[in-house]
Amino acid sequence: MPLDTPRTSRKPPRMVLAWTSLIAAGALSASVLVEPGVPASQPPEEGLVTVTTPQGGKILAEVADTTEKRARGLMFRESLARDRGMLFTFPEPQQWTFWMKNTRIALDIIWMDGNKKIVHVERNVPACSRTDDGCTQYQPNNDALYVLEVAAGVADALKLQRGAKLQFRIPP
Repeated sequence: MPLDTPRTSRKPPRMVLAWTSLIAAGALSASVLVEPGVPASQPPEEGLVTVTTPQGGKILAEVADTTEKRARGLMFRESLARDRGMLFTFPEPQQWTFWMKNTRIALDIIWMDGNKKIVHVERNVPACSRTDDGCTQYQPNNDALYVLEVAAGVADALKLQRGAKLQFRIPP
């Protein structure tokens, strides 16, 4: 999976890399499960959040809500089912930057504002096997409070576009 180490544009990449190395022990992995046949009243699997798309698709997502989990992201995973993904939550909205270092699978990255409205989508972001800090960085033009990562092609399959609003509840 992608090494989604969120980085703010305010921090130099080297400082962020050092910071990331220190907290890489924490895991941030959000598994997203598209389950059109699951009733909305059915509780999600433990630790997962149900994300509902505008067309009614259901996604179950692990939540990456700590610095350690966000730093780890989906890195080092060998595969990601098309019905899985990760939901990153942040303490404040900004133009959160992601990169794919140590990510072994291609992803779609979906940024959302505080109202859970999609502000940017990066489609088919390739895996990055570089051992240096040269992996491409991806950043929206608008502030985001949430970021959802799914397997490459899932955003198109679910018709997720800028302006669409997703629904989910983050556990306390």
